[in-house]
Amino acid sequence: MHVLFIGGTGLISTAIARQLIAQGHQVTCYNRGKSESRLEDGTYEVILGDRKDVGTFEATFADKTYDVVVDMVAFHPDDTKSAIRAFSGRCGQFIHCSTVCVYSGPPITIPTPETEPFHSPGGYGKNKAECEKLLMAAFSESEFPATIMRPSHSYGEGGLLIRPFGPAESHIARLRTGLPVIVPGDGTNLWASCHVDDVARGFIGVMGNKKTYGEAYNITGDEYMTWNTYGEIVAAAAGGTYNPIFIPTDILVQVAPHYSGGTKDIFAWPSIFDNRKIKAHTDYSGQLIPLSEGASRTIDWGDANSKNAPVKENEFEDQLIAAWRSGVLPTLPKQS
Repeated sequence: MHVLFIGGTGLISTAIARQLIAQGHQVTCYNRGKSESRLEDGTYEVILGDRKDVGTFEATFADKTYDVVVDMVAFHPDDTKSAIRAFSGRCGQFIHCSTVCVYSGPPITIPTPETEPFHSPGGYGKNKAECEKLLMAAFSESEFPATIMRPSHSYGEGGLLIRPFGPAESHIARLRTGLPVIVPGDGTNLWASCHVDDVARGFIGVMGNKKTYGEAYNITGDEYMTWNTYGEIVAAAAGGTYNPIFIPTDILVQVAPHYSGGTKDIFAWPSIFDNRKIKAHTDYSGQLIPLSEGASRTIDWGDANSKNAPVKENEFEDQLIAAWRSGVLPTLPKQS
């Protein structure tokens, strides 16, 4: 199989490409060359280019065909319109990396299945939903062989472990030194994480499988837990202590919007998803790497690559905690 990645340097795409290469498949990545690749030199091909330069992007692939095209970086409907033009009749399958953020906000069904209506309040989720609609219309109208994948929190070596509030860079250092960490609400909302190696197996599972054409799939963690349990597992993996300070979500969003990107729209709601559909349609068996193992691997990578930053003196998180404890939090200057 010859697989083209539009993108190819991110967490998920790197994991997929590594597994494909190990299985003997041919991999090509199309990107700007601005981000460092973690794939071994000589094991894949690179085509340099910017998909936002629509004319050049589409002309680049006018004389090329691929068994599978994986679009990792379509964030606007115009990106998907261009991809449909570029690859119609030129690929056996087109896989679009979407997101569970198309369902962001209060879910109707828990765990959330693929039939959940789109109700994202944010631009990221809304644009991904529009990309999906374009692909489904192309499949319906001209049998464009689209498959949509919806990952959630996909983590692993090459990135940092997220948290429901605050910067990830110094989170491990805070846990290791026993410093308190802010947690929105009471830490009992449900969450599921999935190591990118497991996510990659799901992507590969749909490749070349005609049953998956015209379908959308959740590809998320099967290991459900509260944010408190998540915090305890990550702290244990870091060799530290989970010391939560619970602050209402609405207050955090008001006084610290800079650190609250997904706090209200994503982390304030149960974020667990039903993965039965992809297991029924493919040989994907589900999550194999528990958070305890995956977190240890990710933290070790962060240590080895100097990505786990030390705690700065008088960090904004400490200012927030001190203000909350003193009862004067609403008077803090808003961060932008």
